[in-house]
Amino acid sequence: MTHPDASAPTDRLFLALWPDTRLRGALARHADDWRWPRSARRVRTEKLHLTLHFIGEVVRSRTAALIDALAVPCAPFQLALGRPANWAHGLAVLEIVRPPAALADLHGALGEALQRAGLAVERRAFRPHVTLARQAAGALPPAQGPELAWAVRGYALVVSDPGAGGGYRVLAHYPAQGAGG
Repeated sequence: MTHPDASAPTDRLFLALWPDTRLRGALARHADDWRWPRSARRVRTEKLHLTLHFIGEVVRSRTAALIDALAVPCAPFQLALGRPANWAHGLAVLEIVRPPAALADLHGALGEALQRAGLAVERRAFRPHVTLARQAAGALPPAQGPELAWAVRGYALVVSDPGAGGGYRVLAHYPAQGAGG
């Protein structure tokens, strides 16, 4: 995103489904069962998530307004994670088994909210997944993929902190309607 003052501080943002601690642990245990090449860079357990939309660099002074602009209605739904795959460019992922219509609906509604806020939406097709590792060409998943149940109860706006030790910070959590918090 372009802005008039190139020196203004920015946040690198994305929208994601953010797993709870239990699911994140199950994902990490599944990743432990893969055979990884030496080059593999596994995603740290606390960073495991499913990206809905990558937003990119946004002038920090706009972030507070975006928190409100990205609130869209969301119903609770279920996902089943369980199809291990090696994607191009060395990505090892766990794909969604039978993606529900509710996931596509949420992705679409968030894309519309991003456009209303004046932000670009990626043009490539949405391929829902959890990235387990990068630089992992040749990784071998276990013979049996898990089928991990994910009770989606909302989504999050997340900032990616820069630097080698950087992590992710949830800036806003948007609970699903009727999700009980």
